[in-house]
This record gives sequence, structure tokens and C-alpha cells, in this order.
Amino acid sequence: MATYECKTCGKITGDKGHLCDPTEAGKVYTCEQCGIQVSDEAHVCKPKLMEFKFFCSSCGRGAAKEGEICKPSPIK
Repeated sequence: MATYECKTCGKITGDKGHLCDPTEAGKVYTCEQCGIQVSDEAHVCKPKLMEFKFFCSSCGRGAAKEGEICKPSPIK
């Protein structure tokens, strides 16, 4: 079954007729913190953001654990 994502609002569904601007989404992930379906594996929601204790001093990506990023620096 194909999965579609709306380019306008980001909603994901299996029926493209329910979206205003559907595009094929490819692989879909369910966020463990907020439960929404997303096509971006690096999705950051408020619950996940609240767990961040480190950021990468190279690329700026946030993480809850030091081992999840390449150059961890603590968030102060």
C-alpha cells in the first residue's frame, strides 16, 4: 500500500484523495514521543525536544544522549 504526504500541511495517509497536495511519502515513521506519523526520521516534536541534553557542536543537531551525535556539547 502506498503512503502519501500532503506538501501543504504534512499530514500522512494511505488515501491521497484526502490530501490537498499529495506526494508519495516513501517510508513512514511513527514518533515514539508524540505518536504522529512522519516521513522524516529526524522529526523533532516538543516532547522529544524536552529530552535534549546535548547538541552537536559540528552540525547543531540535538540529542538526549551523548552517543546519538558526533560532537556532543551539553545544553546549558
